[in-house]
Amino acid sequence: MPANLATMAFRFGNGLPSPEGAATDVASMLALLAGPDQITARHKGAGFASVLPMLAKVEETRLAQRQDPSQKPRYIAMLETSDAAAIAGAQVTVARALDNPDGFRERLIRFWADHFSVSARNRREYLLPGTLIEDAIRPHLTGGFADMLQAVTLHPAMLVFLDQVQSVGPASTLGKRRDRGLNENLAREVMELHTLGVEAAYGQQDVRQLAELLTGLALDWSKGFVFDPRRAEPGAETVLGVSYGTDGLEPITQVLSDLAMRPETAGHIARKLVVHFVSDSPDPALVANVRAAYLNTGGDLMAVYSALLEHPAAWVDDAQKARQPYDFIVSSLRALGVTGDALLGAGKRPFRRFVISPLEAMGQSLRGPGGPDGWPEDVADWINPAGLAARINWAMDVPARLIPDLPDPTALAARALGPLASDRLLWAVTRAESVREGVGLVLASAEFNRR
Repeated sequence: MPANLATMAFRFGNGLPSPEGAATDVASMLALLAGPDQITARHKGAGFASVLPMLAKVEETRLAQRQDPSQKPRYIAMLETSDAAAIAGAQVTVARALDNPDGFRERLIRFWADHFSVSARNRREYLLPGTLIEDAIRPHLTGGFADMLQAVTLHPAMLVFLDQVQSVGPASTLGKRRDRGLNENLAREVMELHTLGVEAAYGQQDVRQLAELLTGLALDWSKGFVFDPRRAEPGAETVLGVSYGTDGLEPITQVLSDLAMRPETAGHIARKLVVHFVSDSPDPALVANVRAAYLNTGGDLMAVYSALLEHPAAWVDDAQKARQPYDFIVSSLRALGVTGDALLGAGKRPFRRFVISPLEAMGQSLRGPGGPDGWPEDVADWINPAGLAARINWAMDVPARLIPDLPDPTALAARALGPLASDRLLWAVTRAESVREGVGLVLASAEFNRR
């Protein structure tokens, strides 16, 4: 196996061995990505519309038990139903990563889900992060960034997570009647995290004006996303020197499109992509190449991905990045021969035990990061004593519980690492006291945990 194929699988995919039909070079990577998202037909996910009746029932029983404590058991039962659906959604996510020959697609989806981070802050929200990915990220993965930005910003999961559902224009009909006020969370994160970046030249007045423009975005538990004119701040708002003066959704989609086209946004997105996939200390020429592709095409994401993959600096074989816990577990399962179908067939209890709980121990909950800025990228945030201990424990303990017959450790090293396996690791593996320990050495090795 050529070293560049191993680098491709580690840096831009979900590890070795590559599934049948996987890309063998940059051209085939881009061709797969430009084609249909076929894995969604094999492992079906749930968007917001399909889970809305369940979410509405959870909200209904929550309000009922506040008025009548005897209704609490119904509320708890609904929460448990919602929990089970959220776990099923997480299983589908991992199954897709295991089975999809288009590994770059799955990695990009993880990148954008982190860029537009949404977390479940309580049990009522467990289902929401997955629906954002299903509705707003996967369908727009290869289109224009402006389209993805609009879909994400208007999605109920984002409106709930950043408290936009609480925001009311102070001078709006509802604001004057109920003395309710503005919430700037969504406006601030759209500018600071999703588009321009924290170092861009915008001020508090721009944030407030955007927050006023976003009023009207709301959630109806019987319909989903709605625009409520009673909440919308009347009059024109000026963001970065541009006035947006019409009513309804049109000025909101326009300001999002304008933010997406800003040079600062191009630079912010380019650097984040390079940092995530290639290096915590990104090559300036590579970042510049990705930024130029963004600006030259108006944010066409396929052109952006091409600029990333086709630059020589993206293929420097130095393994500077750490596999994050989710990537570690997915890659370990793939190396051990666990398929998505087998994972789904095993049920929810093993998934909790061998995936959900270990991820939390490693510091990366499937329910999302602690804040809207997403997961950290630096190696030191993941390769530390606590994180390493959790990985080693998983590597030494879980494989024997997952599969009845462990593979020969030397064969596993060849399958999971290819030319990346060092002589030192192979020497240690051949001298392991047991097959279980040898397998653990491979999965806990520096070679397996870096990319």
